[in-house]
Amino acid sequence: MSESALTPTKSAPTLLQRLGPGLITGAADDDPSGIATYSQAGAQFGYGLLWTVFLTTPFMIAIQLVSAQIGRVTGKGLAANVMKVAPRWAVLGLVALLVAANTFNIAADIAAMAEALSLVIGGLNHEHALIFAAGSTLLQVFLPYRRYSPVLKFLTLALFAYVATAFTVKIPWSTALLAAVWPKANFSADYLMMVVAMLGTTISPYLFFWQASQEVEEMNQGKRDRPLRELKRGGTHELDRIKTDTFSGMLLSNGIAFFIILTTASVLHANGVTRINSATEAAEALRPLAGDFTFALFALGIIGTGLLAIPVLAGSAAYGVAEIFGWRATLEAKPDEAAGFYTIIAAATIIGFGLGFTGIDSIHMLVWSAVLNGIVAVPIMAMMMLIVSNRAIMGRFRGRTWLIWLGWGGTALMALAVLAMFGSSLIG
Repeated sequence: MSESALTPTKSAPTLLQRLGPGLITGAADDDPSGIATYSQAGAQFGYGLLWTVFLTTPFMIAIQLVSAQIGRVTGKGLAANVMKVAPRWAVLGLVALLVAANTFNIAADIAAMAEALSLVIGGLNHEHALIFAAGSTLLQVFLPYRRYSPVLKFLTLALFAYVATAFTVKIPWSTALLAAVWPKANFSADYLMMVVAMLGTTISPYLFFWQASQEVEEMNQGKRDRPLRELKRGGTHELDRIKTDTFSGMLLSNGIAFFIILTTASVLHANGVTRINSATEAAEALRPLAGDFTFALFALGIIGTGLLAIPVLAGSAAYGVAEIFGWRATLEAKPDEAAGFYTIIAAATIIGFGLGFTGIDSIHMLVWSAVLNGIVAVPIMAMMMLIVSNRAIMGRFRGRTWLIWLGWGGTALMALAVLAMFGSSLIG
């Protein structure tokens, strides 16, 4: 495709076409587990943690831009590229931890979705969980990427339930916005650990793997089905599209986090409810304080975001494993054409579903997921920064100075967060 062919002609259709992997990735970050974290932040500390949304946004944008550019420029997913700068055994170990973390996260998300549906329409949690797990797996295996991608894009609309929820309750906007831009100093252990939790929830390894691989999927669907590094000229419009898409997705993701904290702070914290252990607990706590409509919006949002997050969690694990072993890794393939890839998707989802029968509560699964993600995130981010800075790998599309500095800044911030997380675990 020529550069001129990518020039916008009609603003609305072109904008919609530009939104894809970045939008879906950003929306998937606000999964039921993330909603639980944001709800607890608002319930426990009121408006005191709204500022973290502004802190994480630029770093999240930078690291997701890096992952997207690596995928589109090289035409390969993240695991395949990381093996260029790290031993295969090390990458295999990191991806194994990613798969484990994603599986625990899937388990917690399926449980939250099932509980939310039970709260809204009644029924048994396990039956609802089976429907969500089976439906997600079947869609990924049997619906080709070109048809599945619009479904995922449509599911991002579920996030706006949390914007609507905020406008169904009374919010002292001046107080909230002042706290967001001028927070009070708080150095308590609980506060600092919640800051760490916010960072870990926002910047997650599965998002890196997913967005890089989705750019490869998009490349294979487009008329310009070659990696950008193979082009002797042009390609800037593709990078512009990635920037528009990624900025939109990450701003949406963090904007929704802002509204969830705002709502739970205004209703739960203001009424003395300061301990929330899951997204469904937040929904239940809202019902007597804010009414059935607010409760229903919040609960349905959990289901919608879970339907988006589960395929992203399972898919990112499958892309990573398949790339290490050289298997075909694409959602466009038929089941028999990418058996290993689809086996990982099915296994992660089925095991996640099965964990719901073990008696392990979702809080423990989220803790294990957070620890494993912490182990994976920093080395993967560091390797990503080495890749995007490497002219031999990226060619003339090597990352710009501002992106490299911001990406390394995000890596350092995550390293501090992980050290704080492990430090608190040792002390505890």
